[in-house]
Amino acid sequence: MKKYLHVANIGLQNTLVYRVNFFFRAAFGLIPLMATIFIWRAVYAGKTDAGDVAGYSLAEMISYYLIVTVVNTLTAVTEDDWQIAADIKDGNISQFLLKPIDYLAYRLVLFLSGRLTYTVVAIFPVALFIFFQRDFFVAPASGEHALVFAISLVLTALLQFFISYTLALLAFWVLEVSTFIFIAFAIEYAASGQLYPLDILPPLVTKLMFFTPFPYLMFFPVNVYLGKTNGSELWAGLGIQAFWVVMAYAMARAIWARGIKHYSAVGG
Repeated sequence: MKKYLHVANIGLQNTLVYRVNFFFRAAFGLIPLMATIFIWRAVYAGKTDAGDVAGYSLAEMISYYLIVTVVNTLTAVTEDDWQIAADIKDGNISQFLLKPIDYLAYRLVLFLSGRLTYTVVAIFPVALFIFFQRDFFVAPASGEHALVFAISLVLTALLQFFISYTLALLAFWVLEVSTFIFIAFAIEYAASGQLYPLDILPPLVTKLMFFTPFPYLMFFPVNVYLGKTNGSELWAGLGIQAFWVVMAYAMARAIWARGIKHYSAVGG
């Protein structure tokens, strides 16, 4: 355990070097959110009736995107996949094959320490933006919803990491993984509920998406917070999310095991 605490300490020190970069990334990252909110306001203003859109009032729709911002700040993978791919291409993982340290655990600790640093730095601009939108920002629907949301955030972060880690391991076979990462990001952005609430889509499409892990990266935790998932569906959804985390972890381990057999490093 001491070695991983040491890794966490190094990760915190390294990421603090980029604290100004994190601040501006968080601040300017709010610009697309502002544009999205203005678009939805125009959509609701242009409606001939005073009805909702797919069961969302304007206030609920804006609240949805505000919670998406919070979840994304706490759980998103930033540059971990690129760093893992670079470790493989540059032969840096050779040292982990010779030392009593697990590479997946090492990267997970760095990811968590990086998220902690990013959250601390980004909390000011995000909190300031939410303050100006405070009329739409709501508290969790209940204590039970708050508890499930907190657990779901942890599972979301793990699922994000294991998926990115697995994609980065493709560097064992291909020289450039950026294409795969960009494709996966585009699919995730659309299918996770980050771009729009999934239940505004045709019911069949939404149902099919729930056979994938993507809704559990964003849509499920946000809906839990907003109280749109209730009763037994809360814990059932949490169980399914945990299932996808286990599956993603198993996939990461399996790809690593196959990749190491294929790996070769020259020089040093």
